[in-house]
Amino acid sequence: MTNDDDDYPDPSPEELGIGALFEEAPEPFHDLVAPPPDAMEELLPLMPQRTAAPQTWVVTVADAKFHWYDLIAGFPEVPDIRDPVGRHLRRMQFDLEATSEKRLIYFAVNRPRVRFDTTRSTSWGFFSLKLTVPLLVGPEEKKESLTIELEVPFAATLKKPSVVLTDRFITLNWGGLIEALSIHDVLQQYENQLNYKTEVQYVGQTKDPLGRLARARLTPVQRVHQKFSEDNDMLLLIQRFNVEVMSDDGDPAEMEVNQNPVAADMLLKDRIDVVECALIRYFEGPEMHGRSDKEADIRKQRLRDVQAANNLQNFRIDLRLEESGKYHDLYSRHAGVSRSHIIDCTIADGNVIITRVPDKAKP
Repeated sequence: MTNDDDDYPDPSPEELGIGALFEEAPEPFHDLVAPPPDAMEELLPLMPQRTAAPQTWVVTVADAKFHWYDLIAGFPEVPDIRDPVGRHLRRMQFDLEATSEKRLIYFAVNRPRVRFDTTRSTSWGFFSLKLTVPLLVGPEEKKESLTIELEVPFAATLKKPSVVLTDRFITLNWGGLIEALSIHDVLQQYENQLNYKTEVQYVGQTKDPLGRLARARLTPVQRVHQKFSEDNDMLLLIQRFNVEVMSDDGDPAEMEVNQNPVAADMLLKDRIDVVECALIRYFEGPEMHGRSDKEADIRKQRLRDVQAANNLQNFRIDLRLEESGKYHDLYSRHAGVSRSHIIDCTIADGNVIITRVPDKAKP
């Protein structure tokens, strides 16, 4: 006896209204491939002018920000901006959408799962704004608590806010102002005893006309999220870099002839492409988290081209931040934990050769 339902095929993605999610889209690394000559003809007068002297680069972090990826994964509904949490989510969405127009580096990172415990109550300290909030930590939901000392915002009309907890957000109503903070915002902004490290799983570049990272539709990041999401929270650490060029001929990006947008972007692209490849090699190791052989070959050729075009001898990447907390204790399966990752790099036949600079010993 057969089931009558077997006579009816499963609905197609188009019938379900999600066909667009499965359309062919270029992999992010295809941006590394040079455009065809025909597409470059009208841009030739705007192409950057290069210098001949050898170059050495020093790469430092200008700023960095974490975004909680789990909040945008799974194609959530459009946030309600009349709600404090909805406004928080919309701001994060705007921030991430803006990165698709910029050449920034992102790390997909994991931290152990942490939630607010809504079954227990918050408590206030005597005659103070010290608020103790209950937590559930890890997949086993171990009971913990965190005490934070609040500061009265300028727009507040109450001396002490009313508090509402959900598993992921705390909302503080100060009368004239309502603040919504995620659990990861709280853990970053306030001192706490949870000494967890941040594990880098994947490295990428935000520049993407399709804006897939902000919509949780970037396939390699989706794979990482699916693999590690059961016991961990996943965040995106997005960093903007400064690249100082040391050369007897100066920095080509500072030449007057290279001040047009096309030349400036091509020079910046050279630098961020190299930084991305070096950080992939450093954090992901030789296997590059299952990236294809095609991607590896394209990246090698891109490194050869940039090295030749810029006469690049070597470069240093310094991931230190002046004001950084525990969330910046980064590590991976191939890089030991540190808040001060500094690597010296050279390029040999399209491969990045990495030498980690040892951390300074604590006094």
